[in-house]
Amino acid sequence: MSSMRLSVIVIMLLALVGCGGPRAVLGLPIASSSGSEPRATIPIYVATTRARSGNLSLPYSAERSQTLNFAKLDIGIPRNHVPGRVETSGRVPDQSRHFSARTYQAVAGRQEFIRQLNTALAQRAPEDREIFIFVHGYNNNFADSVFRNAQITYDYNIKSVSLHYAWPSGASIPLYVFDRDSALIGRRGLAETIEIAAQTNAKRIIVVGHSMGAYVVTEALRDLALSGHTSTLKRLGGVVLAAPDIDVDVFLSQLDDIGDIPRPFTIIVSQRDRALGFSRRLAGGHPRVGSGSEVAILQKREIAVIDVSNIDGGRHNVFASSPTLMEIVNNDALMRSVVREDQGPVGQTMLANGASVVEGAASLVIFLPSRVLSGLAQASAEQSRRYGRASD
Repeated sequence: MSSMRLSVIVIMLLALVGCGGPRAVLGLPIASSSGSEPRATIPIYVATTRARSGNLSLPYSAERSQTLNFAKLDIGIPRNHVPGRVETSGRVPDQSRHFSARTYQAVAGRQEFIRQLNTALAQRAPEDREIFIFVHGYNNNFADSVFRNAQITYDYNIKSVSLHYAWPSGASIPLYVFDRDSALIGRRGLAETIEIAAQTNAKRIIVVGHSMGAYVVTEALRDLALSGHTSTLKRLGGVVLAAPDIDVDVFLSQLDDIGDIPRPFTIIVSQRDRALGFSRRLAGGHPRVGSGSEVAILQKREIAVIDVSNIDGGRHNVFASSPTLMEIVNNDALMRSVVREDQGPVGQTMLANGASVVEGAASLVIFLPSRVLSGLAQASAEQSRRYGRASD
């Protein structure tokens, strides 16, 4: 490869993630002069195929572990936190200004991890006894990813038990291929993590994967299906892929192997996602699922598509960083039909050219799956018949 071509690829990868300063650290052990108390503390349970390290500031490295490691962390949200941001430091974090770990506890074994998850579930109101599994994307170290999970949990006011799956990303811009290989290796660890969640007392399990983490999610679901763990898949109460960095043809093949997909199954796309545009170039021009070019095909596969192209720039991490999207998602009336697949009021859904479009704040567009569309159309027709009879 010529030096010029290598330079172009590095520039493209820089654009994928943006430039930043020193990588985040957890900040353990807590220094006595670390500042005032954080605004809030978010408990995060962790299952990871990262290898353990001897460094408390990053207790899990980029090395690949053959077995799952488990832990629980309490993550401090800084007092100056701006919704959508993850304020970090590459040095000792100031708890009033930076995300930081308040505590870290390794958990010895699968059964003890299940016991702790059940304890956390029991401490919540009955309607909140759910497990929210978040899977991070490319170029994340352990602190980057666990802080992002805590930020999403806090900013979206998620009351479920947050379970973070950390696969061994190299956390280096040039290591895109290493991360892609690690994502494939990490699928079995995520499949096991989902199995563990399914063995708890959780009423529902929601899985969210971002970017390359979405690839880990679909591969894990495929592994569960092909290994006959259909009962585990049935325990899933929803799957969300945010800006999935997955080849469209690969994704359709994965869906064929999975068969009966968990529902609701939602994909967040943006036609203005520059990161996926560069990823497409690296892949020889093959479209990525998260770019939103194949909405009709996804609808036919019973997948809901949320187009965030016109929300806060439609960037690669807009699902986690957009205050506008946070307000919309917290509007239960608007999101009910996608998140819970309940049938909302017909007047709230506009049917046009075979696509269901729900327009909310900042031009959010939701394309409902064909099956839901059919139900809404039938309900609309029935409502029209009733109105006609009442008018006679």
